[in-house]
Amino acid sequence: MTTDAQAKRHYEDIVVGAPFEYGGYRVTRNEIFEFAHAYDPQPHHIDEEAAKLSLVKGLCASGWHSCAMFMRMFYDGVLADSASMGGPAIDEVKWMKPIRPDHVLKARSTCVEKRVMRSRPAVGICKMKHEIFNQHDELLMTMENSFFIAVRNPAPAVGTEAQR
Repeated sequence: MTTDAQAKRHYEDIVVGAPFEYGGYRVTRNEIFEFAHAYDPQPHHIDEEAAKLSLVKGLCASGWHSCAMFMRMFYDGVLADSASMGGPAIDEVKWMKPIRPDHVLKARSTCVEKRVMRSRPAVGICKMKHEIFNQHDELLMTMENSFFIAVRNPAPAVGTEAQR
């Protein structure tokens, strides 16, 4: 008998080098304004005229907003159907080009390495490389991080009674 939890993607199902592609997230002007007013009220995020005079030459999403939008897409596209157990850190984020109103975001996430925790053999760690694009296939942002994912059939921990 297979339970819902067992049917989800586990550590054993993640293939190093095999990408997940997902997205279709439309960015709105109002969303950019709302996030920026609440969390990052720099002029190029809250004032269209000031944004035209800035380095980014127009209204754009905050980098932190970009990360939040990516997280929504990553959850919907990958994590919701997995036995995810959270993550310890984000290793790197690069904002390559501004995310603008009416961009439709899509992403590609690829596991670049994975391992099972020695001390907790029921927990796998997958190191991921993420690339976020707009509808014109322009690379807007990259991110690298690891996340914890349940191992479907864990071996006993090293040094436990079961291995003696």
